[in-house]
Amino acid sequence: MTAGHPLAALLTEAAEGRFPPADGAWRRVPPWRPGLEAVVAFTGHAVLAVADDVTDARLHELGVHGLGGAQDPRVVTALAGPDGWIDSLDALLVARGRGGASPLVERPDLHGHPRASFAAAVRGNLRVLGFPDPARSAVAVLGTGVGGLTELSVELEPERRSRGAGAALVRAALEQVPAGEPVVAAVAPGNAASLRAVLAAGFVPVGSSQLFRRAGSGVRGPAVPAGTSSSPHP
Repeated sequence: MTAGHPLAALLTEAAEGRFPPADGAWRRVPPWRPGLEAVVAFTGHAVLAVADDVTDARLHELGVHGLGGAQDPRVVTALAGPDGWIDSLDALLVARGRGGASPLVERPDLHGHPRASFAAAVRGNLRVLGFPDPARSAVAVLGTGVGGLTELSVELEPERRSRGAGAALVRAALEQVPAGEPVVAAVAPGNAASLRAVLAAGFVPVGSSQLFRRAGSGVRGPAVPAGTSSSPHP
């Protein structure tokens, strides 16, 4: 799927303050990436990106609704199955590309970074960026992610965290995206440092998401080293 996916429009409109109706209802959209499905929640409204073989009757049976019911842990567990892969429940935020001159460059040597490896399993068209200094291991990964939109994840070296360096890295990554183009970030709610960094860089919260792969999908979930999640980690 491309940025024409229906979820892309919902996310970009929510970023401008035009949210889906807070009616307690839910809707379904097709998955934007083969084998990868998701539950996305807005205020009082839910969107399920699930394949056609999951019937509406099955979703009703599971108790899906737009007032938190869609992200009941029992729902995604039942959909993924006992051997499926379930990602963390993340806050979804949207910003706009800044364009201009960025201090970041393509860094092929960082493709093996855990942040890039995770992104490769759930996004497409990856660009792995970093600073020109080969001794720097800070990484910013841009790719086709949630709803077919450009998605950003970053990780700063531990010794350089705090003092605004995370927000600066996020802003530098946004300068790699054409001005005005929507960019989404998924951040675990408990990752306060990352939330502060992306908010300081201009992202606005629009909802939440949880990715999953069903057992038997034929596509393995990403291998996540200890301490690594899908979220930015400034």
